[in-house]
Amino acid sequence: MTAARIVFDLDGTLIDSAPDIQNIANTVLAGVDAAPVSLAETRSFIGEGVGVFVAKMRSARSIPESEQSKLLDQVIALYDDAVQLTVPYPGAVEALETLAKTHRLGICTNKLHRPCVSVLKHLRLDGFFATVWGGDNPLGRKPDPAALLAAFSELEDGPRIYVGDSEVDAETAQRAAVPFFLFTEGYRKQPVDAIPHDVSFDDFGDLPSLIKSHLEN
Repeated sequence: MTAARIVFDLDGTLIDSAPDIQNIANTVLAGVDAAPVSLAETRSFIGEGVGVFVAKMRSARSIPESEQSKLLDQVIALYDDAVQLTVPYPGAVEALETLAKTHRLGICTNKLHRPCVSVLKHLRLDGFFATVWGGDNPLGRKPDPAALLAAFSELEDGPRIYVGDSEVDAETAQRAAVPFFLFTEGYRKQPVDAIPHDVSFDDFGDLPSLIKSHLEN
């Protein structure tokens, strides 16, 4: 089989981190006497980086914009240790084990780099990835494709595939002109048919064979 370069999004794609992020949000909101956010709200806020997350959380609780910087600092201070409730999606680890035998793997996420590395190490997933790009990288956040293209460049040669779960990931792949595999059970806001993708899947057990078929066509 052709060895490919496969880059993954993280939150909502390989891992369900929303419960930990909800805990952070509600700890910070309690400090300003604001009502907690639900898990569904938390998932809807994820995907465009921590600054946007805080802005959406703040707006949902009618907290003035003047509090953005303070709340953002508080969220970031808690982020590195937010790993206890986060779990890989079913079958994700096994899929990574299979794919890593043949392909070079990387991460491109809007999650801050340090929390990203922290949760990967906690879940013992860090060994699968030759490169990890977080949302605070100097090239910019998705949907700007620069970090994704940089991640691919660090994975040597071969066909490129990006795996993600959201509208932001789909736009990033389009702008990078790379095939996009959409994991449908993550944090997307729209119906699957409304999100541009080359392949969709709802079970990580199917991913290695889907990638194999894609590369052979």
